Parts: sequence; C-alpha cells; structure tokens
Amino acid sequence: MREQIPPPKTAAALEARRQSTQAKVGQVRDSIAELKLGKAPISVAAVVRRAGVSRTFLYENPDARALVANAVSPGSPAQDRTSLRPDTPHDTAWRERALNAEDALKAAHGEIRTQRNRIAQLMGQIRDLETQWTDESIERITTENTNLKQRLRQLTQDKRTLEERLQAARSNSRFQDRRISQLEAQLLDTGQTP
Repeated sequence: MREQIPPPKTAAALEARRQSTQAKVGQVRDSIAELKLGKAPISVAAVVRRAGVSRTFLYENPDARALVANAVSPGSPAQDRTSLRPDTPHDTAWRERALNAEDALKAAHGEIRTQRNRIAQLMGQIRDLETQWTDESIERITTENTNLKQRLRQLTQDKRTLEERLQAARSNSRFQDRRISQLEAQLLDTGQTP
C-alpha cells in the first residue's frame, strides 16, 4: 500500500499547527526555567500563568505535561499533581464541554467583529453617498442596518449565554479538582495509595 501524501494546503496547515505547538512547549520550558531561576514554587497553575498557555494544552500535550511533571519537586505543597494524572471519563466530559464553549465563544466574538465591521462600512457609505442616494436606497440601507443591529444584539446575547456556560463549566471543573484532591487526601490519611 502506498502512503498518501497530504495536499499542499493540508501539509501547510499541519506544519503551522506543529510549529505553534512547539512554540507553546518552548514557552512552557522557558516559564519553568524562569520559575526555577526565581526559586518560585513550580505548579501547573504557575506554569500556565507564566507561559500564557491553557491548562488544556498541558493536559493534551504529552511533551508539556512531561516538562511540568519533571519540574514539580517531590513533596512540594504547590505540586498540583492532581491535574497531571490521567483523566477520568467524567473529567474529560467537563473538559470537552468547556472547550466547546470556548470555541463557540471565539466564533461569536469573530461574528460580532465581522458584523461591526460591516455596520461601519455601511455607515461610511451612507455618509459618503447620502446626497447622491434616492429615498429608496436610503430606506434599503436603513433596513439592512436595522437587521444587522438585530443580528448583533442576538450574537451579543448568544455570547453572554456562552460566557455563562463557560463560567459554569470552569466552576464545575474547579469543584471536581477540589473533590479529587480531598479524596486523595482521604486515601493518604487511611494509608492507601491512589
């Protein structure tokens, strides 16, 4: 069987994604070095803040996860090991929901920006050509502008709903992390190993 060669656009997209991932892993490596240099406690939260990457990236990228796991010193109170252990199906479901909400929120932001740009263009056209346009043209543009404003209001409402969902998903994720930490502490107190 012959190996299929990806089309040029796909290959370019894959290469861009690989480079982006490598850049993020480099940011994680650099932030760990900075934390070590400053003798600050190394934890997942500290690395996420310093590197400017998401926890999701650390969960999903094995290189970044390994860097953080190796950098976290054993016995450190700020270790935050629970977030680097393999995911349970329940954690994965919440993470997927949060990622979906983030994607939808990004899409809503992009659509709102597009609509605002379109409204700005139309308003500029109205100002530039107002004296040359007929009453019918002005009415058509006004109607289109009204429709765009309604669409913008709808997208803003959708954005607000998605932000609330994202906040709820993040809250649930934090609760799950705390609950897992409590259960691990209980297991340690009873002398069992997780």
